[in-house]
Formats: sequence, C-alpha cells, structure tokens
Amino acid sequence: MDFFHIFSILIVISAVFSYINFRYLKLPNAIGIMLVSLFFSFMVLIAGYYFPSIKEVAAKQLNSLDFSELLLEGMLSFMLFAGAIHIKYEDLKIERLSIMLFSTLSVIISTIIVGFSAYYLLNFFGLEVTLIHSLLFGALISPTDPIAVISILKSAGVPKSLETKIAGESLFNDGVAVVVFITILRLSKPDAEMSFQSISLLFGQEAIGGILLGALIGWIGFRLVKSIDNYQVEVLITLAVVMGGYTLAHFIHVSGPLAMVIAGLITGNLGKNYGMSEKTTEYIDKFWELIDEILNAILFVLIGFELLIVQTNATVLLVAFILILIVLLTRFISVLIPSLFIRLKEELTNKTILILTWGGLRGGISIALALSIPIEFSKDIWVTITYVIVCFSILVQGMTIGNLAKKMSDKPI
Repeated sequence: MDFFHIFSILIVISAVFSYINFRYLKLPNAIGIMLVSLFFSFMVLIAGYYFPSIKEVAAKQLNSLDFSELLLEGMLSFMLFAGAIHIKYEDLKIERLSIMLFSTLSVIISTIIVGFSAYYLLNFFGLEVTLIHSLLFGALISPTDPIAVISILKSAGVPKSLETKIAGESLFNDGVAVVVFITILRLSKPDAEMSFQSISLLFGQEAIGGILLGALIGWIGFRLVKSIDNYQVEVLITLAVVMGGYTLAHFIHVSGPLAMVIAGLITGNLGKNYGMSEKTTEYIDKFWELIDEILNAILFVLIGFELLIVQTNATVLLVAFILILIVLLTRFISVLIPSLFIRLKEELTNKTILILTWGGLRGGISIALALSIPIEFSKDIWVTITYVIVCFSILVQGMTIGNLAKKMSDKPI
C-alpha cells in the first residue's frame, strides 16, 4: 500500500475517532482521540492473539509509514508555524524572560538530570546503556507539548500570562530540544570530537542558523504579502514559507523547527498587522487553525497506534514507570531553577510553578525522536520508555490539569 492510501486511511480514522470523542466522550480533542486510538490498538492486540495475521498486517503498515520521518520532516513544520502565527508579539515580549529560560535552561537541566538518572537506573536493572545514549533520551523527553493543555487551561480560567508562558515555552523548546538531540546524536558517533568548541559549533550552527533562516524567510514572506491583496495567493505564500523554508533548513543543516517558529511569529505579527487586509487575516487564521487541528488529530491517532509496534518486557516497563516519577520531579526542578531568576524581574508564584510542572505534557515529538535513534543505540528500550511516559503524560496529566488549575483559581496564579 502506497503513502497516499495509508494517509487517506489515517484521515478517515482520525475523522471517525474525532466524531466518537465529540459525540460520546466529550474530552479535549487530543486526549479523546488518543484514548480511542489506544482502545482500538488494544482490540487489535487481543484479536491478534487469536488471529496473528491481523496484528502483523497492522504493524507492517505502521512500520512502512515511518512515524519519525512523517512528524519530524513533515508535520512538525506546519504545526510549529501554525502555533507561532497565533502568538502576539506583545504577549511574548511581556513573558520573554520566562519563555527564554524555560525553553533553554529548563531543557538543558532536564536533559542532564533525566539522562544521568536513566543511565544509572537502566544499568542497575541490568539493561546496559551508555551515558551519551541516555543523554539522547534526556533530550527527547524534555520538550513539552501544549496541544492538550491550552484549551483545558482556558476553560479553567487561568490568566493569559500563564497561557503565553506554556505556549511560548513549548514552541521554542521543541526547537531547542531537537537541536540538543541532534548535537548529542552527532557527538555519539565514534569519530566525533568532544571538545567544548566542537559542541558549541554544532549547537550554534543549528540554533543560530535556524533563527536567522526563519527571520529571512519570514521577512521575505512579509514583503510578498504586503505587495498584494489576494487572500488565495497570500495563503499560498505562507505555505511556501513553511514547505520551502523547512526544506532549505534541511539542506543547509540548520534547525528547521526554530526557523518555523521565527517565520510564524513574523507572519503572525508583521504580516497580519502591516501586510494583510482583514479578509486575508481571517482566511490565514482559519486556514492554519484547520491545518493544525487536522495534523494534531492524525498525530494522536498515530501515537495510539504505536502501541502495536512497541517491543517491551517487564523490566523495561518497570524502569519506565520509575522514570515517570523522575521525569516529573525533573520537570519541577527544571522550572524551579529558572524561576529563581525570573522572580527578580516579575512575580511568579508557587502555584504557577506547580501548574507548569503538571501541565508539562510530553507528546508526539518525543516519540518521533525516540524512533529516529539508531537501532544499535538500544532503540527498542528508549522507544518503549518514551511511549509509556508520553501515554501517562497525555492521559493522566492531561485529564487532571484542568481540575488542578480550577482548585488553584481561588487565589492569584
């Protein structure tokens, strides 16, 4: 079965699962779709116990799709641009210190603590892994995903500043975490140079290069939309910015995710305020909102279906459950440390830190990065652990963050 037919089936399944959730479960869309997808996967596994060919066919089709490449080389560019285009520069400017520290310092702290913890824990249980491969896991599990959280927090009535912190952090820390992951992956090669200079060069090329590329293509897109007044062409230009910019980033080896965030911010602020008519702005917003919703539905269907191809054993599952606690504790530490600096400039209460900790969900990008790990780097172990943490994060944290926020809404957050 070719890619078009597989993708068509995913669209149909996503539509059916979205309908089931909206009609019966009435959960936040991402959580509901994933829950239905997991239930469907369990049914396939049970059926596969009696009729092995059913599971084999499903697993074969999923493996042929290559979830990692689909998300990292395709869907991620659209989703980051769609997220960034809706963030106001004024809101971002107010929260710039929080967002900058949470998306950089927090990611680095989390990568180091989780990486070292996973290394010692896995080896303690007899699962031999190297430290640098454990740090790869630390990098891929560090980025947060606000998809399932933002709508819940809005209904809980949390302040706009907290929404901006969570959305802004997740947009930038996706890019930063991918850069950290790629840097560690390159350093894990046998002939890689491990000096501070080489690490800084690798990180700088990806991060600074991605930011500069995003600014360039965002500015070009802005000048183009400003020179015309035709919403069909202007929507097409934004598509060209995303697809052309991400492809160019891949070929010149800079961070595509960071480029998309910067390009989206320029398009959503300069473009909307100074280059687009009200009609064009309305179409741009609706188009990218729809793209984001469709891709997120597909993403959470795929996360649920990954259950069919995850290879595991009792020891790995035990380690995964222990690491859930470690990842949560690390999230708290990685938010708390930057908050000490943020409090010098602005008010940041302990309740905000708690909500940021429990609301720091892990999502599809973590699974995609885990699946991109080479097989000789203990890939199966990392994929299983990542999958367990992501499922817990989305289903348990995602379904309880609203109640937590409401309980704390009686006092300023």
